[in-house]
Amino acid sequence: MESPLPTTTFNTSSTNDGMKPNTTNTTQVLCEVPAHPVFIFAYSLVFLVSLVLNCITMRVYFCTNQHIQSSIMVYMKNLAASDFFICLCLPLHIAYLASSSKIIRNINCSFGGAAFYINMYASIFFMDLIAVNRYLKIVRPLETHALQTVRTARYISAATWIGLLTPSSIYCILFLKNSWGQMPDEFTCTYQELQLSLTYKIIHCGTIVVFIFILVSLILLYLKTLQKLRQVQISTQTTFSNQTIRKSKRNMQVLIVIFCVCFVPYHLVKLPLIFIKPLLHECLAVQAFYILKEMTILLAALNASLDPLIYFLFCRTFRAQFNVWSCLLNEG
Repeated sequence: MESPLPTTTFNTSSTNDGMKPNTTNTTQVLCEVPAHPVFIFAYSLVFLVSLVLNCITMRVYFCTNQHIQSSIMVYMKNLAASDFFICLCLPLHIAYLASSSKIIRNINCSFGGAAFYINMYASIFFMDLIAVNRYLKIVRPLETHALQTVRTARYISAATWIGLLTPSSIYCILFLKNSWGQMPDEFTCTYQELQLSLTYKIIHCGTIVVFIFILVSLILLYLKTLQKLRQVQISTQTTFSNQTIRKSKRNMQVLIVIFCVCFVPYHLVKLPLIFIKPLLHECLAVQAFYILKEMTILLAALNASLDPLIYFLFCRTFRAQFNVWSCLLNEG
């Protein structure tokens, strides 16, 4: 009977002295995918928690009458949508871990993976835009920058989704054309077809460059915000101002911590995994990279459970709607 846990093989090559230099003996080494039950349980837990929290968030943002509109509300709604879709991607990844079916692996490694990464990078972009919005509100409290208008926020949000959908659509088209029905690499979820593999590497290298830019911008925004808050604190010593400053510091710190915990580990592991894995010839090394990959994807998915904290801290309208909705539930 076929094992329920997927396995994969990789080649180690050695050349015999008594043979021609271009002749090799190839040994097939079988590597079992480790710790599947642990990851299945962890992903299932994250899915259930994020599903409950994001259903509440979607209810508050999209199913209530909101008369107050702002740029930060536009970004919050888009962030909520991306988190909700990340949550919906998790059952497919759980099925991928639990099954050795070629069809499930193909769907997860192509369309499922593309959907997950589109929404993950959408979350990254919208968290950065929220930080920019918060920075401008602190630095220019009496002015409205062009980036803070609702119309601009909608245009930026639409451009973000289009920019993410385009490369993912190209990858999925190439996959359908060249690699449907092939068995993907279990550890890196990649295919042997050259054009598809090259597109995969280019997309991920590009997204890592963009991520580094966003991470640096977030850190700079945080430092600039702290600098401005210190200036305000020196010039104004009232209790109200001190409380406001502490709250602003806390909000920015929460945003930075969630961003770094969820997304930095994934990007530290992803690029080496793509380029180093084909050079590995020890099963333990490949398995170690696999465990790191799944742990960092799990952390990225955990962002969908942590973002509601950002909504609650950053958006007064969300807090008001959430409190009203909670009161209605208690009365019912």
